[in-house]
Amino acid sequence: MSALSVIMSGNYKVPSMREINEIEKKFTVISTFSGGGGSCLGYKMAGGRVLVANEFIPQAQATYRQNFPDTNLLTGDIRTLKGSDFLESANLKVGELDIFDGSPPCSAFSTAGKRSKGWGKEKKYSSKVQVVDDLFFEYARLLQEIQPKVFIAENVKGLAVGNAKGYLKEIVGCLKMCGYDVKVKILNALNYGVPQNRERLIFIGVRKDLNISPVFPSTHVQWPPIGEAISGADNSMTFNLNPKTETYKIYMKCRNEARRAQFTKYAPKGGWYTHYRLSNNDHSCTISTCQDTYHPDEPRTLSIGELKRIQSLPDDFITTGKFAEQWERIGRMVAPYMMKHVAETMYERVLKNV
Repeated sequence: MSALSVIMSGNYKVPSMREINEIEKKFTVISTFSGGGGSCLGYKMAGGRVLVANEFIPQAQATYRQNFPDTNLLTGDIRTLKGSDFLESANLKVGELDIFDGSPPCSAFSTAGKRSKGWGKEKKYSSKVQVVDDLFFEYARLLQEIQPKVFIAENVKGLAVGNAKGYLKEIVGCLKMCGYDVKVKILNALNYGVPQNRERLIFIGVRKDLNISPVFPSTHVQWPPIGEAISGADNSMTFNLNPKTETYKIYMKCRNEARRAQFTKYAPKGGWYTHYRLSNNDHSCTISTCQDTYHPDEPRTLSIGELKRIQSLPDDFITTGKFAEQWERIGRMVAPYMMKHVAETMYERVLKNV
C-alpha cells in the first residue's frame, strides 16, 4: 500500500512531509498566489516538482518557506512580475513548463461576503489592504507569457453564482485567448477524501497545440468522519471557551450527534457569523479564516493540529505565527488531497501523452 492510499483504508492518516518529499517527480509546476502551500502540497503528492512560487503576504511567505525550502519563492507583488521572472528562476524556456498554478484572492466573490457591493473596493486581505478583483487577469497575463502545457487555477464557487457569472465569463474568455482549451467546474473536497464540505471553482486548461481536451478527476474517495480524522491529533494550540460566556452556554446545548450543530447570530465582538460545533460522525463544515469551528466533545475551538487533519495537511506541516494567523493560513488553503486528484488526472490524461 502506497503512502498516499492509506486514506482509503478506513485508517485516516495524511502522509508525512518526508514521505511526500520522497515521491517520484513526474512533472514541473510553477505556482502563483501560493499562500501557505496547500495547492503546492497537492502537486507534490501527485508527483510534481514545484520549481517556483509567488506569495505576497509576509506570514504566508514564512509558512511556505518552512515547508518548501527547495522551491524558489518570489515575494513581489504579482502586478510587477513578468513571465520571464518565473521562467528564469525555474531555468525553463517559454512553453516548457508542465503546470502553471494559481489561486488569486477571491474574497469579493465569496458567497459569505458582501458580493457585488464590495467589488472594485480596497479591502483587508490578511495583513495587506488592496483591490483583489482584477488579480485573475494578472494570472492570465503571466499564463500568456509562460505558455505552459497545462494550467490549473482555483477560486471560490461564488464566482459562478448570480451577478458574478458575467465576470466568470470574462475570465474564461481571457484564458481562452491565451491559447487554451478551458473547462470550469465546482469540485467538493469532500469527494476526494477530505473530511470537509469545501466547494471550490476549478479552472483547467490545455494548450491548444497539444490537441488534448481538459479532464476533471472522476475518482471519489470516501471521507473519514471527524471523530476518526482528528483522533490523536495535536490539541495543544486551541482556544478554550469561558463557562461564563454565551458561546459556552450555546455550545453545551448542542449535543445532537445526528447533525452538525450550528451557532447562529453570535460573535464575541458583535458581528453576525455562523459558528459550528462538529459531530464525530459527520464531516466538517467549510473551514474559514475565522476561529468559529468547535470540537465535538470539548468546549473549545478546534486545535491547529485538528485543523490540519480536516484540511488534509500532514501532522508535521509547519504553520507560523500566532493562533489566529495559523488558523487563517489553513483556512485560506486549497485542500491538498483535492488538488492531488486534479493534478494526477491532468498528468495521466494530458502530460503523460505529450
